[in-house]
Amino acid sequence: MRRIALISEHASPLAGPGSVDSGGQNIYVAQLARHLGKRGYPVDVFTRRDKGLLPDTVAMAPNVRVVHVPAGPAVHVPKEQLLPYMNAFGDYMTQFMANERAGYMVMHANFFMSGLAALRAKQSLGIPLVTTFHALGKVRRLHQGTADGFPDSRFAIEEQLVRESDCIVAECPQDRHDLIRLYDANPSSIETVPCGFDGDEFTPVPRAEARRALGWVPGEFSVLQLGRMVPRKGIDNVVRAIGELRRAYGIRARLYIVGGNSDQPSPAATPEIGRLQKIAAEEGVSDLVTFVGRRGRDQLRLFYSAANVFVTTPWYEPFGITPVEAMACGVPVVGASVGGIRSTVLNGRTGYLVPPRDPAALAARLARLACDPILAERMGAAGRRRADTHFTWAGVAARMESVYSRVANVPATETVQQAPVAAQVAA
Repeated sequence: MRRIALISEHASPLAGPGSVDSGGQNIYVAQLARHLGKRGYPVDVFTRRDKGLLPDTVAMAPNVRVVHVPAGPAVHVPKEQLLPYMNAFGDYMTQFMANERAGYMVMHANFFMSGLAALRAKQSLGIPLVTTFHALGKVRRLHQGTADGFPDSRFAIEEQLVRESDCIVAECPQDRHDLIRLYDANPSSIETVPCGFDGDEFTPVPRAEARRALGWVPGEFSVLQLGRMVPRKGIDNVVRAIGELRRAYGIRARLYIVGGNSDQPSPAATPEIGRLQKIAAEEGVSDLVTFVGRRGRDQLRLFYSAANVFVTTPWYEPFGITPVEAMACGVPVVGASVGGIRSTVLNGRTGYLVPPRDPAALAARLARLACDPILAERMGAAGRRRADTHFTWAGVAARMESVYSRVANVPATETVQQAPVAAQVAA
């Protein structure tokens, strides 16, 4: 088979998630690459060299190698500052691809800067291009305003990619709607394929066992927040809800916050921790909020399984992988009714949807689950069934194979029947 190129300029599949510029896209690219490799496809992942001693290529998994592209200084550069290096990224990648004798069946760009680099290879080599944006600049600007560090030129680049990509992959129905409404995308050029979870990583662990392993108090009502430590993730909303839960309902809940730029929680390494600590003090819940620090993916199922409920209330979220991982571990999810979370969490069945930036609404739902553990257990079981049915990485890879085969005009290795996206959302 000819190779598949996955392009992810700032999000290396080898990076640990949860730190700066390392999150859902890293997981998406790593898991998609692994599962395409399992299906027999040779896969190259092109990502920017951000350390001086990195080898040119690294074998990541069977049939998968990571290509470190020299583009800009070989140090960490915030993704908002990487755009000037994308021409060099595209030129190197184009030459690398031209020298690969087996040739490439398709390129799959992840994020708009990867797409810009891929356009240079498409123009030179004629390789079909599939693009997943992961976040749309116009949507981001609506929510972040002046806090958005990307230049306005991002909008024109995304518009060009919408026009010139052979297929755009939306991660959820909201993503598809935004592409059509804000970018005038042709609906027939969009395929909706969600993100997923890996069943080898995320399966339920008995709560008592998970709590013993983590040193958590056995009978305490515990809330988990896990992911990148940046303001748009709305972790401050969760901290305030813990305060509201104590004041309005008399419920003492422990909040564990997993994530950051270091294994030991440090405001110096992760400034967002310092901001959240001040909010916890203002709310009078410093004694109830535990900052855990960054943890490896091999430990995350223990955290999910140990929690009574997983909470994620970002301002906006193109998809959101953590709610799916939590559901796979049999935990009810309370999530913000935004973006992909709106289509993964079934309100009243696998958890609850609440408005973002509304700690009172979040506290009310947490109180409901704290007072009715049977309901919480039922929601967790329903979430696990939903994750297993609709959101496995194996299923995602099969659907992406179908997309690649169509744009490259080659037969897929096998025909895979997929449930319609509308059915997934309503299931």
